[in-house]
Amino acid sequence: MNVIPTAESPSPIMPTVDEAATMLQAAIGQIEWARAYTLELLAATPRELWCQSPAGLPTHVAWQVGHLAVSQYGLLMFRMRGRRPEDLELIPGKLRKTYGRGGTPPAGGDGAFSPDELFDKLAEVHRLAMDEITMIEPQMLLEPVDMPYAVYPCKLGAVLFCPMHESLHAGQIGVLRRGLGLEPIR
Repeated sequence: MNVIPTAESPSPIMPTVDEAATMLQAAIGQIEWARAYTLELLAATPRELWCQSPAGLPTHVAWQVGHLAVSQYGLLMFRMRGRRPEDLELIPGKLRKTYGRGGTPPAGGDGAFSPDELFDKLAEVHRLAMDEITMIEPQMLLEPVDMPYAVYPCKLGAVLFCPMHESLHAGQIGVLRRGLGLEPIR
């Protein structure tokens, strides 16, 4: 949730460095849980269905996977330390434009990345992001950042937003699976 300060609802009190370090550890656990759930959904979804948009739904599983890769890079890597030269290979412009916020899911996967490429990118970004986020200095977490974030307008807020965002898209993958005629996994 992004709190918009009003007279009735003032800005949240920023955490201390020690509190931020504790929240980071909790967020890492939530990020890992959300990713495990997403992977469980994906493992139960045949890849030949990933680029199919069920009737009445404007997206497909492949777009959700690409979006999660781009978003996790943005929240846990770019927002924490800026863009590095090697990031252009990790998240090329075409991937960012197709699967970033506001991107349009390619019809039937036309001109897009294959399900295997997207799955590999999802895994690569997650591995690199988790390596980096576990090494972050707690005081860095309190540096200001622009939206999106959850609760706090700082880097910690971007980290806290990551598992919420992934859970939301895991829910969308669940709805897409049902639209494709697949049974729920839980």
